[in-house]
Amino acid sequence: MFGTLTFKRALDKIMLAVFFTAGFITIFITVGIVYVLLSDSIEFFKEVSIIEFLTEKEWTPVFATKKFGIWPLVAGTFLIAGIAVAVSIPLGLIIAIYLSEYASTRVKEIVKPTIEFLEAIPTVVYGYFTLLFVTPLLQKVVPELEAFNSLAPGIVLGFMILPYTASMAEDAMKGVPQRIREASYALGATKLRTAVTIVLPAAISGVVAGFILGASRAIGETMVVAIAAGMYPNLTIDPREPIQTMTGYIVQVALGDLPFGSIEYLSIFAVGLALFIIAFIFNSIALWLRTKIREAY
Repeated sequence: MFGTLTFKRALDKIMLAVFFTAGFITIFITVGIVYVLLSDSIEFFKEVSIIEFLTEKEWTPVFATKKFGIWPLVAGTFLIAGIAVAVSIPLGLIIAIYLSEYASTRVKEIVKPTIEFLEAIPTVVYGYFTLLFVTPLLQKVVPELEAFNSLAPGIVLGFMILPYTASMAEDAMKGVPQRIREASYALGATKLRTAVTIVLPAAISGVVAGFILGASRAIGETMVVAIAAGMYPNLTIDPREPIQTMTGYIVQVALGDLPFGSIEYLSIFAVGLALFIIAFIFNSIALWLRTKIREAY
């Protein structure tokens, strides 16, 4: 018995060391990313005014006339993410309500793994699927749609993030105690009304978390927008026109032949830093909102 107790204590110490190491590595990598972004961004801002970076409305670092206004890339990023969220949220809610409240166990075993499988498909496949199938299909409905645009990749991204919006919303709704549903039924409420007015508000923190995670995934997507949205930094809200996102620009420069340490090369770190700050603010707001919603309910 003494030997067993000693073994358990030793195992606890080993597992504690493993967990501590994993946590330390995560923090170390995050600090390393911030350091690289900051150090190279400082070099960039030694040559480009941060005022120009934040106020200029043109982004043409690789053109003959160089402009370094970040807004076309930010606008393109949020335009595609907005389209994706507009597609994913209502569809995800419908799927979550159906799986949580209506579907049989057999249907759940088929539908939910199928939705989660969408996350396993390589994003480059989504990109060429968007460019070669979705865009030509949309052009039959919207003749003015350019070959590169934000509408098609935004719609495809909406389906890509369904594993976050639908699955997490369904998991949150499934976690609501059955007695709450039964109390609603006893008062004469229908299954649909119970799901929408009782179960969904009770699970709102998990649902919102899924939506926020899906939106963050859309903002950080690279290959779909790099392939199907174009490489033209266009300050527009028209989804029919070609645009360029922040991640798309980073891919364009990283795969190019620009000299290491040049202002054009350093610009990807400034863009990356801006994207990191946006994601940090976005996720901080999400955590705050989730806490407030939990307190409210």
